[in-house]
Amino acid sequence: MNKSQLLTSLKKQFPSKIVKAFAKVPREDFVPKELKSEAYLDTALPLEQGATISQPCTIASMLSLLELNQKQKILEIGSGCGYVLALLAEISQASEIYGIEILKSLAESSKENLSTYKNITIINKNGSQGLNEKAPFDRILISASADKMPEHLFQQLKDNGILVTPVNNSIFQIKKQNNKLSTKEFPGFVFVPLINTNHN
Repeated sequence: MNKSQLLTSLKKQFPSKIVKAFAKVPREDFVPKELKSEAYLDTALPLEQGATISQPCTIASMLSLLELNQKQKILEIGSGCGYVLALLAEISQASEIYGIEILKSLAESSKENLSTYKNITIINKNGSQGLNEKAPFDRILISASADKMPEHLFQQLKDNGILVTPVNNSIFQIKKQNNKLSTKEFPGFVFVPLINTNHN
């Protein structure tokens, strides 16, 4: 599958603003050199130390569930190589985007990959507790799977905010309105687990 074929496939399932972001952000810049020829396969690709760059269709599903608008403040936990952060920036034109990545080498490479995006900040730390010092956020995206709902992160979400997270093999969309939470589950996905250690 090449880039054109991938975009054609995405157009059948997702809003045009999401497809346009995939067209603009070169996925091959975010994968290892030896995998550049596979950059537009609709599959996850390995990065390092068990981390992956997720399947494009899965990423598009999560971005769609975020219901992105302009000028929002966004947090991604498990930001990896920075590919999803770039897509977030293109779709939302957010005023502030924060990415937390526990693997130092990935955090450093993502800073290089995203050097042209002045509204993105990469932080190398354990993201399991979110980023309370910059909260609250309009949108929170967790890009690796946990085995239970991250309820402690709901307090970092603004009213009318949305958190999207994988739990086991489902994606959950949690909306916060008038300090009440509503949850929708979308099953049938596969994710790498969220790394939860005491490394900083």
